[in-house]
Amino acid sequence: MFFGYMFVDVMSPLQSLVNTKLGWSPEAFGYYAGAEYMLNVFGFLILAGIILDKMGVRFTGTLSASVMFIGACIKLYAISSLFAGSAFDQWLSSWWVEMPGSAKLAAFGFTIFGCGCEMAGITVSKAIAKWFEGKEMALAMGVEMAIARLGVFAVLSLSPRLADWMGKNDPSVVPPVAFCTVLLLIGLICYVVFTFMDTNLDKQLGASANGEGEEEFKLSDVGGLFKSRLFWIIALLCVLYYSAIFPFQRFGTNMLQCNLHISETQAADLLRWFPIGALCLTPPLGYFLDRVGRGATMLMIGSLLLICCHLIFALALPAFPSQGLALATIIVLGISFSLVPAALWPSVPKVMDSRYLGSAYSLIFWVQNIGLFGIPIIFGAMLEASNQGVTDPTQYDYTNPMLLFAGLGIVALFFAIWLKVLDTRNGYGLDKPNIKSDNDAVRLDGEA
Repeated sequence: MFFGYMFVDVMSPLQSLVNTKLGWSPEAFGYYAGAEYMLNVFGFLILAGIILDKMGVRFTGTLSASVMFIGACIKLYAISSLFAGSAFDQWLSSWWVEMPGSAKLAAFGFTIFGCGCEMAGITVSKAIAKWFEGKEMALAMGVEMAIARLGVFAVLSLSPRLADWMGKNDPSVVPPVAFCTVLLLIGLICYVVFTFMDTNLDKQLGASANGEGEEEFKLSDVGGLFKSRLFWIIALLCVLYYSAIFPFQRFGTNMLQCNLHISETQAADLLRWFPIGALCLTPPLGYFLDRVGRGATMLMIGSLLLICCHLIFALALPAFPSQGLALATIIVLGISFSLVPAALWPSVPKVMDSRYLGSAYSLIFWVQNIGLFGIPIIFGAMLEASNQGVTDPTQYDYTNPMLLFAGLGIVALFFAIWLKVLDTRNGYGLDKPNIKSDNDAVRLDGEA
């Protein structure tokens, strides 16, 4: 997951370089950014959840890591000199001319990668739920998320420097993408090693060959999830919150560059501190959730912090261009990004039957991917519409697009409050500790 998160954002701090070297407009960059989630939106994630529940974490994880690597190779080829000017490039560029051929093929590779990456996300979540059932599940998920967030910090630090250093005074997008592609191959090897560990766990537990739950998964079980009001509140809260986070990572470097009038590397160095708050706080928050609880309350606080931060980026930072203000806001946004995931993901195993836990995660990720697919496209279109006639990518006005993120946070806060009210009224246990007796387990099976 560390290497996967690095590849997701490897081109995020290079938006202005992509504009000048590859000829991608902000709208084309937005389409590329949203492409990661396209096939997931159109049903692949639901299929991935079913594969996970039927085939288990070992098969599905290996498959997902392989698909990530294949997609990365396609994207690397798309931005390389081997593709530039080729007959394939000319054909791709001949239609929908607003999006260059390199952007189209890179978006396709990113789509393939995204299928594997989201499948890996639900697989890792189910694997942790399996290994830490009845134990420190939130802490385990928090540590995993912290390591993944470290990948964002690492790539925002490395990507601009690899582009400059290996470009030999002629910066190139290729070196950082190639570097992260190799890391994905190493990640695939890491997961293969894990499959042997998981096999040993099944033998210790006396589980079956697949080792996936006491009851067999049935496709009809998925229908029950759609009837759950609580499930939909969690899913909608998830899509609104994450749609104001991950697309921000794609455009954040250029936003800081434009508002603060600094270099791309300096802007990336500021933005790289965003995941550090999540990295440092998510594991202790998981420990707190395991023993004290207050998950629903954390969701409200995290959503409120998200709104405040994006309003500062939209309104205060352009008026008062201060690197200190930008850094403080980025760190607070990172704190928000630790509160919400730390509380959200461990809540799902508490309220879902284990035999379709993979499908539950996949459906939540599916709803999330709808937003992550559409919002970057909308954001890129808003950015281009707000900067008609502006040819310098370091002079864009980000006010209106950043207000879009703040608006998403406001609606997310509404769902967080609704979730808190329902939890208080009906006693779902979302504010209770994760470590508890079997008699206290809460299930969604009959909730409508």
